[in-house]
Amino acid sequence: MTTLLDMVSIHIPVLAGELIELLDPQPGAVAVDCTIGGGGHARLVADRIGPAGTLIGIDRDPIAEERFAELAAEVPCATRFIRADFATGLEQLREEGVRADLVYMDLGMSSMQVDTWERGFSYAYDAPLDMRMDPAQELSAAEVVNEWDERRLARLLREYGDERYAGRIARAIVRDRRRAPIETTHALVETIKSAIPAPAQFAGGHPAKRTFQAIRIAVNEELEQLDRALPLAWELLAPDGRLAAISFHSLEDRRVKRFLAERARGCICPPDLPVCGCGRTPEGELLSRRAIAPTPGEVAHNPRAKSAHLRGARKLSRQEGTGS
Repeated sequence: MTTLLDMVSIHIPVLAGELIELLDPQPGAVAVDCTIGGGGHARLVADRIGPAGTLIGIDRDPIAEERFAELAAEVPCATRFIRADFATGLEQLREEGVRADLVYMDLGMSSMQVDTWERGFSYAYDAPLDMRMDPAQELSAAEVVNEWDERRLARLLREYGDERYAGRIARAIVRDRRRAPIETTHALVETIKSAIPAPAQFAGGHPAKRTFQAIRIAVNEELEQLDRALPLAWELLAPDGRLAAISFHSLEDRRVKRFLAERARGCICPPDLPVCGCGRTPEGELLSRRAIAPTPGEVAHNPRAKSAHLRGARKLSRQEGTGS
């Protein structure tokens, strides 16, 4: 079994240098890490905000809380941990009146969740179907696979996994679970393989990749969390504060891109209108023209970085937004 020490030793934060450059942490800053995970990004931020700074970590995973306790004993800044999903954690901070200089998110599942085989996140290990980031929550992957009807399963795989064979996989799941419940990751993988034509199984990565992604997103309400969290994070920022997010698939990246673009958008009047009638001014400034992707060197060193995209924006002061 993978131990906490093992997970810490193999954790490699994705786009770490690029995130630090984008956030530009300054001594004394208040930083909120919405998805603390293994703490790789948090350590880099903590070193830069220094003794006068404060690092607030949020995560619903109890292993992340253990990791944060170790991190807190080693970094120079003040620390605080909130055990919650990141949208709920941000709501709590807003209610407390906290103002942050930096808020950042490393979305999706963490390396330590993938590598803890008994959590059932990975198709590479045989384990109970689980996939819960918070082990205390009720909904698990086993419930989704064994209780959702065929139509709902097919829609899930199409919308959250972009799975070409969603209908066929959903039918195969319903067929196989009639014989016996599908209770392990390998049993689900075999069902998925039985539904996909043999030539397609060797194209575009592991045949179960998209199905596992879709189920994990549904179990943990990841997209709903992100939709709630982005406006909360922006509200939490002080003027000149920075928000950044690392996403790993298009469903996340589109949401981040759209949200930040809306914050940076000014006048929406028709271009032929001589005078602005909408009165809209930008709330933010994009920190990069396009999403920042990992270098080929990082991907070679850490294959999990391959699909990562980083975006960020700076919150303008009222005077900057009005152009006065």
